[in-house]
Amino acid sequence: MTEQTRDPRLVVEVLSEALPYIQRFSGKTVVVKYGGNAMTEDTLIDSFARDMVLMKEVGINPVVVHGGGPQIGELLAKLNIESRFVNGMRVTDAETMDVVEMVLGGLVNKGIVNLINQCGGKAIGLTGKDGAQIRARQLKVEHQSPEMTAPEIIDIGHVGEVEHISTDLIEMLAARDFIPVIAPIGVDEKGHSYNINADLVAGKVAEALDAEKLMLLTNVSGLMNAEGEVLTGLSTGQVDALIADGTIHGGMLPKIRCALDAVKGGVKSAHIIDGRVPHATLLEIFTNAGVGTLITDIPQEPNAG
Repeated sequence: MTEQTRDPRLVVEVLSEALPYIQRFSGKTVVVKYGGNAMTEDTLIDSFARDMVLMKEVGINPVVVHGGGPQIGELLAKLNIESRFVNGMRVTDAETMDVVEMVLGGLVNKGIVNLINQCGGKAIGLTGKDGAQIRARQLKVEHQSPEMTAPEIIDIGHVGEVEHISTDLIEMLAARDFIPVIAPIGVDEKGHSYNINADLVAGKVAEALDAEKLMLLTNVSGLMNAEGEVLTGLSTGQVDALIADGTIHGGMLPKIRCALDAVKGGVKSAHIIDGRVPHATLLEIFTNAGVGTLITDIPQEPNAG
């Protein structure tokens, strides 16, 4: 539908539907993990940037945490540096960590900042090292096969987990109408840098900020049941049950655990949303339908559809 043919009544209807959500969430913080298709397809990149600006304009405080795994892999390949993975995590020696910082803290981060600014927003790019926002420690990876009597500890280098989040800098920027855009690089007490999973960082940032919402953009429609139907509303107890019975497994499990931990840690709701849908974040916040799975600490009936 073009600008010339759009029905003005439809525009008014959409704005009317959004009004109660705008009123409800004005002044609240929403942490958005940005990655996947939404970061690589031009139309989705543009819609994401516009979404962040619109959210800020109506009084919501978006905080963006981004990934960049494919971009890291591309540069490593160009530099003839081998990419190795253990349990889905990139083995990160000192040389690889230099590339990670270049890509996440430079190329990807500043690209997102520029896009938001081009759409009329005021974005500021950060890594977890700025203001020591993300205090990290090395992630210990255990591997155990059936013939082993005890698990093996595998050193995968500069891969970290969050020890502490400092929110002073983020809150100062948000209060001055900036949109913080954070690369998931942490630092330990000795100044060593660590690459941290962006979902994990987003969840911990949301907890530390006492955020209204955590939104994790994915390349799937949401959490699905055994019949392949999207579950649109779940309590934390229902998610625990779905993990226990094996419905949630594989690559979706870490993302769901991140969302679950955030809600149990005080975030009002977490959303696993389809980043392949244009304006996915706005659809999830401002419409009745939404485009993914909502997890809250409020018991409710799971809905498919």
